[in-house]
Amino acid sequence: MGKQKIVYTEALAEYKQKHSKVFKKSGKIKNDFYEEITLKLQYELVKLQQWIIDEKKRLLIIFEGMDTAGKSSTIKEITSYLNPREIRAVALPKPNNKELGQWYFQRYVKQLPNAGKIIFFDRSWYNRAGIEQVFGFCTQAQHDLFYKQINPFEEMLVDDGILLFKFYLNITQETQINRIKDREKSPLKRWKLSKLDYLSVDKYTQYAQLRDKMFTLSATKKAPWCELDANDKKRARLNAIRYLLLNIDYKGKDVSLIHGVDKKIVTLHS
Repeated sequence: MGKQKIVYTEALAEYKQKHSKVFKKSGKIKNDFYEEITLKLQYELVKLQQWIIDEKKRLLIIFEGMDTAGKSSTIKEITSYLNPREIRAVALPKPNNKELGQWYFQRYVKQLPNAGKIIFFDRSWYNRAGIEQVFGFCTQAQHDLFYKQINPFEEMLVDDGILLFKFYLNITQETQINRIKDREKSPLKRWKLSKLDYLSVDKYTQYAQLRDKMFTLSATKKAPWCELDANDKKRARLNAIRYLLLNIDYKGKDVSLIHGVDKKIVTLHS
């Protein structure tokens, strides 16, 4: 895989020609469009996975973002039709005493993909760039050391052949508050809430500052950041999938379908 690229296009143009309305009054994409587009993209993801398996490639996809941004649901959408034996979603808990005595990246290295595998990180080593700094779970010296090591570390991964993608799902504070309220009302989602979710709302400005610092210090040509406006989860998911497929030359790609991403949703930091 060469340098990741971004091609902006009117991603829904072909559907606007077939349907009278693409968006709801709120500006969010309508469900019927989403389902139609997603099904086609999921077929492409199946072809991508088969290519990963056949060619013994290693694909690592990192999802970062504030609480309630939609990291887990995006991973779930991407993996809907993939072979579960060849993929794994990693959401590590806080480090135990043994791990606290290790090199910071050590417990993440254990989770890196083997040949033919796709690994998703639902939060990653970038915890040290954000949440650990916000709540004092690391020292300033540890935070600074992270930024000294991160770019050489990721460069080694890419040089060794790992296909590395880093997505950041960005939402407004208003969206975050509304999604927390939605989770409070739903017995199926209430388990997702934690004390930190509520505290994070008050720390929104600090999170945003650290996010921008992360883009500045850890976005490189070999490991860029793909920032997604995730206030509309469905549009963010579509563009994440399009960006991923656009940047891997897998066998049988439908180039008429994979032709670009929406400029209103995607920003590339490199």
